[in-house]
Amino acid sequence: MPHRVDIHVGQKLRQRRWLVGMTQQELAAMVGIKFQQIQKYETGANRVSASRLWDIAEALNVTAAHFFEGMEDAADTKIESPEGKTKTPADLLNDKEAMDLVRSYYAIPENQRRRLIDLARVLSDVA
Repeated sequence: MPHRVDIHVGQKLRQRRWLVGMTQQELAAMVGIKFQQIQKYETGANRVSASRLWDIAEALNVTAAHFFEGMEDAADTKIESPEGKTKTPADLLNDKEAMDLVRSYYAIPENQRRRLIDLARVLSDVA
């Protein structure tokens, strides 16, 4: 059974890889391993060594410490609305759809992003 730290590190690895738009194959090639090993790291099935984590961090343009951020807050909780209804997963960045949305959002020019945020606020008030 994977250790919760290994699972957290794997989730952070997958989040960052998705955010930069890199495939498992591309990351694996950059650090000199097979993509299956990246899969195992991302699920927490295999523990990432310190030296390999360093190489992965360089390939993803983050510090090695990035993979441990939020460890204390990693409880599987939900953010609730004022009415007490569950709305959003607390660990939103583990959702592939959310990560795709974030990546697409940052590809939009800044002035258009502001208008998109305004539109989203209007739509969420109506829903």
